[in-house]
Amino acid sequence: MDLDSIPWRKTRYTGMDVHFYSTDRDRGESGQGRVVALIRMQPGCGYPRHRHRGTEEVLVLRGGYRDEFGEHRAGAFVTYDGGTIHTPVAVDDCDEACVLLAIAREGIKLV
Repeated sequence: MDLDSIPWRKTRYTGMDVHFYSTDRDRGESGQGRVVALIRMQPGCGYPRHRHRGTEEVLVLRGGYRDEFGEHRAGAFVTYDGGTIHTPVAVDDCDEACVLLAIAREGIKLV
């Protein structure tokens, strides 16, 4: 996969971009809602502290990030259960951005 050819979209957070593969924002009666996305965080940049409403699964494709649960480098697969709170920040000891494949259910809430 050529991660540099992805049509990244800037976010409101410095050094963070996203590419959505699929979104199901209509929760309907099932209450599910799901997002499949690539997330790119430049070294030292990250996402604000947030709580997961449902399970999120993350595969680190490039680089790495740190949060309250440790450091996660390329190849790591991390699962966050609903209710988990964390603040992911891309490691700043390498020259490349952290790229994640994330599958999130039911969204998040900033805390």
